[in-house]
Amino acid sequence: MPKLPLFYYNILLILPLFYYNFMGEIKRLGLNLLEQWRKKKGRKPLILRGARQVGKSTLVKVFGSNYKQFILLNLEQLKDRQLFSDDMDVSVLLQRIILRENLRPDWENTLLFIDEIQELPNAIQMLRYFYENYPELSVIAAGSLLEFALAEVKRFPVGRVEFQYLHPLCFEEFLEASGKTKALEAYQSMPVPGYALDELHELFNVFCLLGGMPEAVAKYCEEGSFFHVQSIYESIWQTYLSDIAKYANKETGRRMIQHIMQSAPAYYDKRITFQNFGQSTYRSREMGEAFRQLNDAGIIRLLYPTTECQIPLIPDYRKSPRLQFLDTGLLVHQLGLLSELIGVSNLSDSARGALIPHIVFQERIALQTHINGNPLFWVREKSQSSAELDLVLKIGAKAIPVEIKSGSVGKLRSLHSFMALSNENLAIRLYQGKPMLDEVILPSGKTYILLSLPHFLAAKLEYYIENMLQTGGKDWKI
Repeated sequence: MPKLPLFYYNILLILPLFYYNFMGEIKRLGLNLLEQWRKKKGRKPLILRGARQVGKSTLVKVFGSNYKQFILLNLEQLKDRQLFSDDMDVSVLLQRIILRENLRPDWENTLLFIDEIQELPNAIQMLRYFYENYPELSVIAAGSLLEFALAEVKRFPVGRVEFQYLHPLCFEEFLEASGKTKALEAYQSMPVPGYALDELHELFNVFCLLGGMPEAVAKYCEEGSFFHVQSIYESIWQTYLSDIAKYANKETGRRMIQHIMQSAPAYYDKRITFQNFGQSTYRSREMGEAFRQLNDAGIIRLLYPTTECQIPLIPDYRKSPRLQFLDTGLLVHQLGLLSELIGVSNLSDSARGALIPHIVFQERIALQTHINGNPLFWVREKSQSSAELDLVLKIGAKAIPVEIKSGSVGKLRSLHSFMALSNENLAIRLYQGKPMLDEVILPSGKTYILLSLPHFLAAKLEYYIENMLQTGGKDWKI
């Protein structure tokens, strides 16, 4: 029997801890945001948005335990839809609910949760009247295909609702769910202690292969095996395929979306063109529209480049985009890469190294709880001097470049190209190593500071940049 890499044995050792600690619901960072919303003065009804099965309903149900009364209406259920009628006064709706549920009209201590609200556009219109007539009542609505339902709302309650976005679990939530409390404490330290680097790198590799879909994480923690979650990935993907009829109104559009879903995983590490995508005969305009619908649904995002080296960072929609899938675990499943990658200690050095940029982007997207924008990468497309940089961040008034690498400083050609054109003096490298600072001298004589951080700190970049600017990195001796 061949000897397995040390990384694999380490994973086997931590599995009992995953199982032992994974009791009850996954603690989501979104709970803190919901509590802030509850305490906010002038609070408006909240619409919680996100793709199917990222945990929206579970999050609100857990949050509902903080109230004396929790009312759940699921509009996929006929009995709950029948509570609503056209042009109904919101007071009549509440009277119907009180009667059916045998409740008291104690609105200050009640949370009304309208789930799958996309099934009834009229219910979306009614949200404004909760804000105007019952401001003391906490109201949360959620839905998975809201982008399409909103198009059918005749009088959207502009200014009378607010939004919050939920994504798959981030690495920090994954550590919390797995019961790795010491690793979580190290992850949250500034800077991360040297003794924790190897374990956090290994756990981040696990997270990259597993992904952050709550049901998949729960199953992995229960069964202790990547392979036991494959049926969950398949079920989730088939659910998205079955929703195609809701994504497009015409049969041609449905066929194009189905073609994208089947073909797109193979292009996860490439920039794409819409014309004849996936060896199809579809034209650019039609395919672009189908892609934008999937982008709106949060399943496959279109990441466009910018050519700017300073604020404002404007995406160039004329250039070829990259694809970003909802979840890296789903992507690994669709590509059939799991067996190939289990045991690889440094995924960025593997033949599938593009998975690391993908999980980094997933971490960055998970930070966007009140907007739904896409991260940007940078390109310079000139003959004999083209360059492509993985990520550009807007941090305050600064445009900070990020290169996602495993190699030495001297191989960061695209990063050097960006910095030669930029007015900034700070750049970031994400790699499988320890936090450190270097001074880089460009051929022009310009110098800049290169902040190198482990891949698993992708969601903490702002904190590290702020710390470095305040302290000069003097406390970063590891």
